[in-house]
Amino acid sequence: MKGVILLVEDNPHDVALTERALKKANVANELVVARDGVEALDYLGDCDPEKLPTVVLLDLKLPKVDGLEVLRHIRSSEGCRHLPVVVLTSSREEKDLIDSYNLGANSYVRKPVNFNEFAEAIQQLGLYWLVLNEPPPTIGGR
Repeated sequence: MKGVILLVEDNPHDVALTERALKKANVANELVVARDGVEALDYLGDCDPEKLPTVVLLDLKLPKVDGLEVLRHIRSSEGCRHLPVVVLTSSREEKDLIDSYNLGANSYVRKPVNFNEFAEAIQQLGLYWLVLNEPPPTIGGR
């Protein structure tokens, strides 16, 4: 699904902040929100490349299925293997950072506490992953 951002985030405050930050950054791409790991896995389904989002913004601390399990599923599925995944988390644990990269995260971003810093981080993520990055031809319907 061309230009779709999949945000996997259970905190309604962080969802609202992300929506505001994307709007402030003039990122007009459709934002789909999965509020837990099960919803994210359901959305990704069988990893049909024509139905994949352009990028996944993935929190780690999720109910039902945590973010690392979602990432593990994405990287173990042939159709999702090259899907860009940005871990967007408040975790300061080095183990989460290492585990995320070991499981194939493309990027690891700690959520800034300040809204203006958060908005700037989201703007830069949007610019890079939605405009500058050249994905494989099968990702996001391109």
